[in-house]
Amino acid sequence: NLAMIEESVAYLKQHQREVLYDAEHFFDGYRSDPKYALETLKAAQRGGADKIILCDTNGGVLPLELQQIIYAVRRVIGTPLGLHAHDDSGVGVANSLIAVEMGIIQVQGTINGYGERCGNANLCTLIPNLKLKLGIDCIGDDALKKLTKLSRFVAETANLLHQANFPYVGNNAFSHKGGIHVDAVLKKSTTYEHVEPSRVGNKRRILLSELSGRSNIVNKADASNIRLHKSLPETRVLLERLKQLEFQGYQFEGAEASFELLIWKAMKSYKPLFELEALRVITEKRGPGEIVTEATVKFTASGETYLTAAEGNGPVNAMDHALRKALEQVYPELKAIQLMDYKVRVIDGQDGTGARVRVLIESRNSQKSWSTVGVSANVIEASWIALVDSLEYGLLCRREENISGFQEDVKKLKALANNA
Repeated sequence: NLAMIEESVAYLKQHQREVLYDAEHFFDGYRSDPKYALETLKAAQRGGADKIILCDTNGGVLPLELQQIIYAVRRVIGTPLGLHAHDDSGVGVANSLIAVEMGIIQVQGTINGYGERCGNANLCTLIPNLKLKLGIDCIGDDALKKLTKLSRFVAETANLLHQANFPYVGNNAFSHKGGIHVDAVLKKSTTYEHVEPSRVGNKRRILLSELSGRSNIVNKADASNIRLHKSLPETRVLLERLKQLEFQGYQFEGAEASFELLIWKAMKSYKPLFELEALRVITEKRGPGEIVTEATVKFTASGETYLTAAEGNGPVNAMDHALRKALEQVYPELKAIQLMDYKVRVIDGQDGTGARVRVLIESRNSQKSWSTVGVSANVIEASWIALVDSLEYGLLCRREENISGFQEDVKKLKALANNA
């Protein structure tokens, strides 16, 4: 075996190849027989390997043990070393960082840590740690700013959910929820952020929840170009309303459009574009593989009452068709709004099929995308709430640009904040 290692490496070097000798299962092999494990590395070195990569193939070695083994290797091996770490013990990145601090010059990993079993060392965590924490200029500043975009692109290409809790590149990496936290981070970001989010292409997110304070509300409103002030009575009303909705199961972290509508309603500038009078949804199974859903909607818009019915391939699709059937006559800009995603989450499974559900709907037009939320023990009602918010928000955004009356409402809001 030792002869085969040496001769294989030497053969490749004779053909002017760069040879990286990956010592598979090296750390496990070292535990079993340290002397022989080191002999395999010496054989690769005699053959002329350009680098010798120590592989934690099982991902079971911990940082202190890895450090001790690398010391032992460096006493007998002069060839530049690398590390291939798996994450089965959750320390793939930690092991890689320790190895670099010990002089290892190559680290192997994958984007988002994707790999067999628990994955490999996550390069999206490792690269900013090397660059921003250890001061190793392994990547340019402009390239580092593309890291979050790259991470999301790879997740989408792999058809995997981009984990919100990914360090540096996840949605939660620079998210702040508690009122005191938000107030502090807005005054001095280093109180709750270990690096500037923009350096890795991410951004700060101020979340809304039952823990929110008025700083959260003001900051989120400001992001929507509506200036509030913590001392405004409307801000206190909005905060109380938010907490009531959160208690019911609402979450506005991924439904900014519903939150903006909530602001408009609290500030009394909101005028509903249509009002529901009745809704009926019927799902009928007519034969093997044939299911038909019909929705009937009665509502008032611009002083007129409309009664429309439409079929769809499900209750949400049928409601959408029935609503648009009449609304597009009043608001033709509705044709530009498309539903892109629909998600249902059970809030508390203790009640089984009677549990409250949270529905999230993502919509878009040619300029932007937005998300809305609805909550109810009835999935049809929750879907209706999210659907109406979605269409209404899309229409109001267009009307904000094109209708002077709505612009005046927004000016009044800003004037209230300035006066406060």
